Amino acid sequence: MSRPTTPRRPVRATGERPAAKRAKPGAAQKKPGPKKAAPARKRSSGGGGGRRRAPWPVRLVRGVFGAIWGVGWRLAVFAGLILAGWVAVVYSTLPPVSQLMDGRVRGSVTLLDREGETFAWRGDQYGGGVHADSVSPDLKHAIVATEDRRFYMHPGVDPIGIIGAMRINMSEGRSPLSGNGGSTITQQTAKLLCVGRAYDPTSGQTEAQYEAECRESSLARKAREAIYALAMEVKYSKDEILTIYMNRAYLGAGTRGFEAASQLYFGKPASEVDPAEAAMLAGLLKAPSRFAPTANLARSQERANVIVGLMEEQGYLSREEAEDARAHPATLSAAAANRTGGYFADWVMGVVPEYYGKGTTEDVTIRTTLDMKMQQQAESALAEVFRTKVKAGSEAEAAIVVMGADGAVRAMVGGRDADVPGGFNRAVQAKRQTGSAFKPFVYATALDLGYSYNDMVEDAPLTINVPGSGPWTPQNYSRNFHGWVSLTTALEDSLNIPAVKVSEAVGRKNVIRVATDFGIDSTLFDGPSLALGVSEASLLELTGAYAGILNGGQSVAPYGLTSLAVRGESAPVMQKEGGIGERVISRDASRQLVYMMNQVIEHGTGHRAKLDGRPAAGKTGTTTSARDAWFMGFTGDFVVGVWMGYDDNTPLTGVTGGGLPAEIWHEVMVRINDGRPVTPLPMITPSDQPSERMVSNDGPRSTQGQGSGQPGLKVPVPDLSDLPEKAQGIAERIMRDVRGLFGRN
Repeated sequence: MSRPTTPRRPVRATGERPAAKRAKPGAAQKKPGPKKAAPARKRSSGGGGGRRRAPWPVRLVRGVFGAIWGVGWRLAVFAGLILAGWVAVVYSTLPPVSQLMDGRVRGSVTLLDREGETFAWRGDQYGGGVHADSVSPDLKHAIVATEDRRFYMHPGVDPIGIIGAMRINMSEGRSPLSGNGGSTITQQTAKLLCVGRAYDPTSGQTEAQYEAECRESSLARKAREAIYALAMEVKYSKDEILTIYMNRAYLGAGTRGFEAASQLYFGKPASEVDPAEAAMLAGLLKAPSRFAPTANLARSQERANVIVGLMEEQGYLSREEAEDARAHPATLSAAAANRTGGYFADWVMGVVPEYYGKGTTEDVTIRTTLDMKMQQQAESALAEVFRTKVKAGSEAEAAIVVMGADGAVRAMVGGRDADVPGGFNRAVQAKRQTGSAFKPFVYATALDLGYSYNDMVEDAPLTINVPGSGPWTPQNYSRNFHGWVSLTTALEDSLNIPAVKVSEAVGRKNVIRVATDFGIDSTLFDGPSLALGVSEASLLELTGAYAGILNGGQSVAPYGLTSLAVRGESAPVMQKEGGIGERVISRDASRQLVYMMNQVIEHGTGHRAKLDGRPAAGKTGTTTSARDAWFMGFTGDFVVGVWMGYDDNTPLTGVTGGGLPAEIWHEVMVRINDGRPVTPLPMITPSDQPSERMVSNDGPRSTQGQGSGQPGLKVPVPDLSDLPEKAQGIAERIMRDVRGLFGRN
């Protein structure tokens, strides 16, 4: 069998071109025609060969852009390396997420009423750490929909968001960098962290200055926040960043973090809020103080509706869910809706040590004496009297203190507006002349020195020569004189001249001592007009002093704190501050004084305060030109003090202590004693006293100074007619010596 032969390639010389492809067998072969000449190339204008050059302007532009590109990409690479290095440095300083949860500079103070219910918060409330995975999904979605819809897509800085914010700013007539900033949640978290700089109290910088610096909006600050945000995006996951944000954001009413805000506003954890509540919480991020539901619930609900719309638009809520959220807006919990006790809370915060109060860095719980029901009753009583009996538009103010006999403050109203945390508290901070409300301390001094409630004093013209001032002639409010009256009648009708005579008789120093020992801490004027209440005192001081009278003559220190505990401590660090103190006057003197003050309400200037079926004792007070009007008094269980006047000392029109203040007092007492058993007053029963005969002094005369016998007093002595004549003489001499010992004529 023959092997197939392989055609051999023809041998060519180097550089020889291959022959033309052979025609297929049988195909007709064409003779090659003459070659066509190639078209001649156009020559350049320069006469040389090659491609034509572009015009010089084009070459110039190309050169400039080429140079820019060459420099630009190198600079971009260089800047990128610097940026990466800066981000890396910041990254290395970032702590674990757990260390960034609680960003408070100050601690919190929670105030409980006497039943253990929360009624007020102070400081920065923190409800404890929450995680993006543990909160309600509605809350998580509401935050993202409101603050950063592209949160899960950008690397910490969102150029698209920045451009959109600039466009909105310009469309609203502002500069591109004013108004909406386009900050991402990551950038906002960087701001909350103050780009990694914690507050240092030893730096000399105040907390307010530190926070202002953290909120700075300069371009340099924005750049630092952007770098910090990029580093956070590298270090933490998106949900970890959101977790830090949810725990550090300020949400109004002193709350830090969504857990604290949810507990405060709704009384439930952040894991249980519904879409309407979630929208309200997220709506606080834009302006916490303005949109806080405790400040204006309707405004907060309107803001929440906007957030619900965003959640629906971005697919977090169906149309039906959004409509349901709008139809059933979030409302405050009972504790948050309660807007009472603010003045009381401020007072308590002012008496605790700074390191446990306004300056605390701990979480403190204070249990107080506040009776929330009484607080509401006192506020409603004040509002009712002003609504029905005070001319609309009047700027007159009033204050109320309700106190137990032991000094425990049960309620405090510092002004007509009951919800002014940190506002001017007229019950504590206002020092005003007391007027005739001071007179019980004059008679308390006399009774303790041996005078009796039915001793006689002459209400007649009186002039006292005051060294350095000249003659001083006191007048009664009625400008009339009543002749000889008992001490009870003198107090009952609030007569000025008898009060001055008694004060001068017993000695002003003694009156000042008794008033001070009862708890009036203000400096008392040492002059004849002392008896008429020209000295100033606060309503709280005066109420505490009256509580001492009810308490049988023992001083009382008003108090509102019963215990103070610090979170983490096993036992309270403070216990009750205040209460019953030393005896000031005898129990018998106190019982007589209570009877005399009871007659003020039964038959005297305080008759408008009379309570049906419940004995009460009190005293009216009106100062010069009616700049202040007081009614102070008590039942067997409670002491109530009422002050009324203008903050700028404008005289009241047609108001005395026995008028509107007495009516406010009456309304308060009716409310707080409703349903309580009647407690008798600790006072004497006049019919039980032995019969006495009255012996008058020598004729009236003016006196100077203090401690000397006062003209116009009639002093009781026992009936000596049944004694032998010699014994009568001895007894009379003894009585004269005793009267002289106590400064009587």
